[in-house]
Amino acid sequence: SFFPLSLVCLTNFHVLFATPMIFLTELHEAFKEFDYDQDGYLNYKDVAECMRTMGYMPTEMELLEIVQQIKMRMGGLMDFEDFIELMGPRMMGETADMLGLKELQSAFMQFDVDGDGIINLEELKEALKTLLGEKLKKGELEEILKELDINADGSIDFEEFVMMLSIR
Repeated sequence: SFFPLSLVCLTNFHVLFATPMIFLTELHEAFKEFDYDQDGYLNYKDVAECMRTMGYMPTEMELLEIVQQIKMRMGGLMDFEDFIELMGPRMMGETADMLGLKELQSAFMQFDVDGDGIINLEELKEALKTLLGEKLKKGELEEILKELDINADGSIDFEEFVMMLSIR
């Protein structure tokens, strides 16, 4: 399934558009494409190409470090969990660089009404109602939260918010 709505967040002078399509789905598709023998592992030789396919351009130094880490820590093979660990922070960092941390924090604060550092179900409901001008159908809100809530703690923290905007 995919997130059915285009979220539009208005910040001071910036308009951020994102069509969240589950962050993990994008990673999983890329992983599957390069898991040639379908054994659930990527060979260290294929990781660079996989990263580039996702639009991330690692430097030669970065690649050397990654390959060395995969060879030493993982015996030359990388499973999906390791892949998420590798790519998640990179995609978030890239998005934060592109959009600017201040703008991201400003957009996040518009959702996080009580300022506790997380967007809960009620805050998400209010924000979407404001943005869309209408109420969601029963179950849609929970579905949206489930898809954005990567660590499954029932709320959206700043990192998950940035990941949502990272999705291409």
